[in-house]
Amino acid sequence: MSEQQSSYRQIFKATSIFGGVQVFSILISIIKAKFVAVFLGTTGVGIMSLLQSVTDTISYLSNLGLNTSAVRDISEANDSQDIIRISSIIKTFRRWLWFSGLLGMTITLCLSPWLSQWTFGNSDYTLSFAILSITLLIGSLAGGLGTQLQGMRRIKHMAQGSILGSTLGLIISIPLYYSFGIQGIVPTFILTSITSLLLSWYYTQKIRLQKVNIPLNRSFHEGLSMVKLGILVTLSSFISMLCANLVNIFISRFGSVSDVGLFQGGFNITNKYVGLVFAALVTDYYPRLSGVNSDNKKVKEIANQQTELALLLLAPILILLLSTTPLVIQLFYTKEFLPIVPFIQWVSLSIIFKAGSWTLGFIVLAKGDSKLYFIKELMMNVVLLICNFIGYYVYGLEGLGISFVIANAIVYFGVYWMVHKRYEFKFTREYNIILIKQLSLCFIGFLLAYILGFPYGYITGAVLFIIVGWLSFEELDKRINIKSVFLERIKKK
Repeated sequence: MSEQQSSYRQIFKATSIFGGVQVFSILISIIKAKFVAVFLGTTGVGIMSLLQSVTDTISYLSNLGLNTSAVRDISEANDSQDIIRISSIIKTFRRWLWFSGLLGMTITLCLSPWLSQWTFGNSDYTLSFAILSITLLIGSLAGGLGTQLQGMRRIKHMAQGSILGSTLGLIISIPLYYSFGIQGIVPTFILTSITSLLLSWYYTQKIRLQKVNIPLNRSFHEGLSMVKLGILVTLSSFISMLCANLVNIFISRFGSVSDVGLFQGGFNITNKYVGLVFAALVTDYYPRLSGVNSDNKKVKEIANQQTELALLLLAPILILLLSTTPLVIQLFYTKEFLPIVPFIQWVSLSIIFKAGSWTLGFIVLAKGDSKLYFIKELMMNVVLLICNFIGYYVYGLEGLGISFVIANAIVYFGVYWMVHKRYEFKFTREYNIILIKQLSLCFIGFLLAYILGFPYGYITGAVLFIIVGWLSFEELDKRINIKSVFLERIKKK
């Protein structure tokens, strides 16, 4: 097996594993949501969501972006195979995690009376916030252990941990919500966070490290590079959340609150579909890229391979979504959400560009180029915000969908220009051919569904899905020889 074929197989394997994990997690979340709705009612769900969103926000800000930035350092050390270096970086990272976790816990504990007042308009939930402050420390440590697994590319352990975590979370929450109702919310949060920590700890014990003695002041100085990149990542994410909120406010101001709900519903459906492929970008591609970040030739090779496979896997998924949009909407929501059919169809087209810009964006992150990363994120959010404003103002919800196509195309070419100028990165001829093919096929699928409508769109979509699926399979087989792998497994059995 050639080195290139081996690399393609690794990417495909990671995408398959995390795609399966995503499907499982979605199913568990649907089951959990049903039970929560029955046992807690709308009031309980509202309280749970508010407590969760407030503590998540504090946790995210106090974490200093360490869980993202540390992946780069750990992956780079892991590729060097230097056990002393790996152990030193992980020890430094863990010390910073304790600091960020204690910071988040202290902030939540000290502000608990005000958090209750600001969130609920009374002091009834002061004790709830005070007790939940411990989850910020536990969550920081658990997230850090997960980052360690990601940085060292323990794909199997990450997948097992995610599946077990989702399952145990369901098993823990249902009896507590059934027995205690709203009073079971805080205990559930604490027990699930402890479970997550124990699972992460169990899997990281399988990693061989060496005991190293590092003075605290050295850990502080060595961890500053992680913190610097992490803070800019956090700031970039904050800008993204701010822009998303501004879009919601704009829609409610120039349209209606109902349109906000429709917009969020459509966006959630699209994200769940493409999440099957994009999960691999975060969990496997980023650490692999980080491990070779100083070698531009390797970076180019891995980025092109990842984007090729992402497009080959995305096209059939997007065709399926385009041709079954009304059915998918009614599966996740109700008939009231059917007006978002055109919005979802337009957004589906934009995903092809988003896949490219995401893979390019991780190059900047893997390089540790914090300033360029921030500029990229700022440019992306400003372009998306302006396009969303204009799109909705001119053409309502469908205009929003069109704005995503335009914005993601602009961002794609903008980010490509950045990485080309800074790192001399180029897409290969093979990738460009795949991009044109997959974009053309998705556009045909869009036209068939958009013009013919439904139920005719179901029939033509099914035919196109088979064609696109077969073409993608043939292209994948050229790269990873799926047929031979399948035949080998049959012979073994």
